[in-house]
Amino acid sequence: MEEATIKDCRLLIIGGSAGSLEVLLQVLPHVTAIPFAMVIVLHRRSAEDSTLEELIAVKTSVPVVEVEDKTPVVAGSIHVAPSDYHLLFENDGTLSLDISEKVNYSRPSIDVAFESAADVYGASMAAILLSGANADGTNGLIAVKNAGGMVIVQDP
Repeated sequence: MEEATIKDCRLLIIGGSAGSLEVLLQVLPHVTAIPFAMVIVLHRRSAEDSTLEELIAVKTSVPVVEVEDKTPVVAGSIHVAPSDYHLLFENDGTLSLDISEKVNYSRPSIDVAFESAADVYGASMAAILLSGANADGTNGLIAVKNAGGMVIVQDP
């Protein structure tokens, strides 16, 4: 089997807990143009918190898309998972939001997003897991790897 390369990538999904924000904010200023869609799933405090989207928009020149139910996944844009919803990838190229039970004490759950993305994007995706306080994201990385996607884990 041939290994995936970044040129084959249609989706880059990054997951992390609140403690990973510092790393993300150091990396984002270097992201100036991307030929794929980027989705960021971070553990957040409350449904009223929109500061993460604003912070990301200030740190990069890439357009930041506010995710609502049935938002299209757009190449060249950064999509940020809203707080208090699981993020699901649909076969029609959209994102949907789900309020089912928390997974690993989190909603959005990194595992749920990674697993859903793996089902839709398979080998044409990459997933990055930034270090955090619990195991959320590890099962999702396994799903991405099993689907043929590229996985990257931050060394804590």
